[in-house]
Amino acid sequence: MYSWAAAGRRLSGCRARVALPGAPGRGGSSWPGGGQAVNLTELLQSSVGDEEPAAVQRRPPQEGTVLLFPGQGSQFVGMGRGLLRYPNVRDMFQAAEKVLGYDLLSLCLRGPQAELDRTLHCQPAIFVASLAAVEKLNHQQPSVIENCVAAAGFSVGEFAALVFAGALDYTEALYAVKVRAEAMQKASEAVPSGMLSVIGRRESNYNFACLEAREHCKSLGIENPVCEISNYLFPDSRVIAGHLQALEFLQENSRKYYFKRTKILPVSGAFHTRLMEPATEPLAEVLKSVEIQKPFICVYSNVDSKKYMHSKHIQRLLVKQLVSPVKWEQTMHAIYERKQGVEFPYTYEVGPGKQLGAILRNCNLKAWKFYKHIDVSEDEEAEET
Repeated sequence: MYSWAAAGRRLSGCRARVALPGAPGRGGSSWPGGGQAVNLTELLQSSVGDEEPAAVQRRPPQEGTVLLFPGQGSQFVGMGRGLLRYPNVRDMFQAAEKVLGYDLLSLCLRGPQAELDRTLHCQPAIFVASLAAVEKLNHQQPSVIENCVAAAGFSVGEFAALVFAGALDYTEALYAVKVRAEAMQKASEAVPSGMLSVIGRRESNYNFACLEAREHCKSLGIENPVCEISNYLFPDSRVIAGHLQALEFLQENSRKYYFKRTKILPVSGAFHTRLMEPATEPLAEVLKSVEIQKPFICVYSNVDSKKYMHSKHIQRLLVKQLVSPVKWEQTMHAIYERKQGVEFPYTYEVGPGKQLGAILRNCNLKAWKFYKHIDVSEDEEAEET
């Protein structure tokens, strides 16, 4: 197992930082490469004076921003190409190579796609590319970072959100993601399983469909079959995960359950179900050795769609997330629910793909009108034209 102490990467007392070119650091920078950085608390206090960071929530809603961090499935060969000219991004990838033991930047830029798609590779890739996109956003529009009041991440994206919010250190969080991804890959290979995207109707009964799929598996001699909702995406859209035989049964009987469309997702296993139970212990162990702080801004948990309150809360729910459904639809409601006439914050999806923007559009069309995506694939020439 990788030794943080031996690698000199246990940065005692450090909080995650958002890199700002030319800004003075506080006791040195925990951002890879040792570049100068400013603590996110200082950024938030620029608009609230000496008040507690929580007071940021009292600012007019239209002045605040929200950052969303994508999860597995958003990766593609070429991601990161549009980020390399921004301060610290190459340093971030160099630090990642030391933590991971392979050239992540080369894998992101050149693939092959089959290797990038593997769980143990794509999770660290999405994590680093998403935080590199934050660096680009900060370079182009620093006010977005200064005015950020909330963040959320889908599955592995939650680790990036917590780094951005100051709860986790970049390199320590990346190591935790590495352990998580390897453990999930191993758990996936133990049982033939997968995930099924479902677009349903109002009359769709997902739980009943899962129950009948489990009964079908039992008739085939499968003991303790798994088939359950693993992602709540938006109204009438779910991801169901479990044994492959259960998912095939649901596809064959989709009309019976009023499913409009079903599609097997290109993932290696039944994530966010109890089939990931073997992955919980390795992640729990590494999180015990990681310094976790209370976030400077609101970060919402996938497990219950509520704000993280303290370090133990984060440590416990990051492990529970592996075997619990991602309540993304509920999280979108928690972030964007407001009285009629109250304006929405600007939302930025930072990282590969635009899936979270598409989900937001289906959850809250009014909030989506203030959505922007920070591209990670544009080259320098394209950005300057």
